Amino acid sequence: MNAEQRILLIEDEPGLVMTLTDRLTVEGYAVASREDGESGLTEASATSYDLIILDWMMPRKSGLDVCRKLRQSGIDTPILMLTARGQIVDRVVGLQTGADDYLIKPFDMMELLARVQALLRRAPRHTVTASVAHFGSISIDFNSAEVLRDGQPVGLSAREFHLLRYLIEHKGLIVSRDQLLTEVWGYEALPSTRTVDVHMAWLRQKIEDNPKLPKYILTIRGFGYKFVG
Repeated sequence: MNAEQRILLIEDEPGLVMTLTDRLTVEGYAVASREDGESGLTEASATSYDLIILDWMMPRKSGLDVCRKLRQSGIDTPILMLTARGQIVDRVVGLQTGADDYLIKPFDMMELLARVQALLRRAPRHTVTASVAHFGSISIDFNSAEVLRDGQPVGLSAREFHLLRYLIEHKGLIVSRDQLLTEVWGYEALPSTRTVDVHMAWLRQKIEDNPKLPKYILTIRGFGYKFVG
């Protein structure tokens, strides 16, 4: 690990703050913490971090609101959300708001460390043959990470952009969910592949003319996805 990798922990349980701070520090990370949503948002907006660990339920401002505000302000720091809310709908809402991953309390420390490492890992990217791609009404500038639809900006999250980029780089090829987890998320098939499906659904909402009948990102049943733009 690298002490230059900085983690902001936004969590209101003092015992958990102490436990996570001690363990993450031992692992070589530089850790700062805030114990309510308002001060956490202020800190995350003012200082650059490599990762934010964010509790869902907090005083002054919820983790969901903090995540939404950060994404709306253009901050794309990876966010790992901690939540006691285990329902699928809650997880989908968290991912929709802009979280990159979620972990349900109570959790195993080794699993949290694996998630942290995966989010911080800089997975190797395949070289895109052109700096700009076009399909349908979509135009993508890979240098500026700008996506336009009919000339208007499309609000993709950092994860959605990397997912779209990977699909375009593998145009015409079937890519499995496990492959996407490894190459885009940095996981080695650790979480549920539902994570991929949720992100793919939101990506289709933003780039497909009819998300229910996609033309560009196709589902290949039993195998994964294929980009045919």
